[in-house]
Amino acid sequence: MYPVLLKAPLKDYIWGGTRLKTEYGFETDLKKVSEAWVLSCHKDGECVIENGELSGRTLSEALKIWGDSALGERAAEFPYFPLLIKLIDANDRLSLQVHPDDEYAMRVEGEFGKTEMWYVVDCEPGAQLIYGLNKKTDRAEFERRIRDNTIEEICNFVPVKKGDVFFIPAGTLHAIGKGILIAEVQQNSNTTYRVSDYGRLGADGKPRALHIEKALDVTKTEPPTMPYGAVGSVQKCGSSEVRLLAECRLFTAEALKLDGEFTVEHDGFVSAVVLSGEAKARWSGGEADLKKGSSLFIPAGIKTVFSGAGELLLSRV
Repeated sequence: MYPVLLKAPLKDYIWGGTRLKTEYGFETDLKKVSEAWVLSCHKDGECVIENGELSGRTLSEALKIWGDSALGERAAEFPYFPLLIKLIDANDRLSLQVHPDDEYAMRVEGEFGKTEMWYVVDCEPGAQLIYGLNKKTDRAEFERRIRDNTIEEICNFVPVKKGDVFFIPAGTLHAIGKGILIAEVQQNSNTTYRVSDYGRLGADGKPRALHIEKALDVTKTEPPTMPYGAVGSVQKCGSSEVRLLAECRLFTAEALKLDGEFTVEHDGFVSAVVLSGEAKARWSGGEADLKKGSSLFIPAGIKTVFSGAGELLLSRV
């Protein structure tokens, strides 16, 4: 086993921009890149290994070869690879949407639900997003407002700034706003229920599908209770700093401000995604140069030393 550099599958949804191409170096013929799935074993887009003896294989194939020891005991308890991590460039606002919890998603969709975390990597002045509702309501009012297009009147609009954090449990109504670049750590699921798409037309010239009945089943019709924004404790590690972004039974996410050297060694796998700057990763028998947008999957128990200057997103279960 060894740490593997991952090539991300790319998505070109209608609301995407070009920053992931021009600033993060993702090579593609797509005119726009809405999302880069920088850690993915999902059937809708799998990461491919770019270094070492498994170059050209998917991460899923590598994990089958390596076995549960690459995941670590906690991650191996999941019946599926537990995480999906994305970089998201919202050149326009995303649809108003909600994700189901595990019970509903397994029963209705045949895959697990989606709890997720947003880390605002960058944003335009005045950017905002929707995070839950601004008041407690009931299913009847929620449905009425969806159908008469007044749903935004009860949405919790939040101005955002670089570095803000939003933890989004399954069932929370949400929408990323225009001009926001986000790193998203989530359960390995691609089930999304659109509540509203603002009358927008898809690439085929037709309105994109809504999923109102399912959204009514799963949405929590009350304001969010989790703290958000400039949250998360910061720990000094030599000249570097580690900020805790999210910690739950599904995943832990941290932002590492790398300045010099920082060692990663965990009893479970670790995902390291470079959000800014440059770094070198070294381990017994190998090394890799990392740049903005690079994604490194570190199997469980492998000591990896990062050196350089920049910001990295570190995620694990």
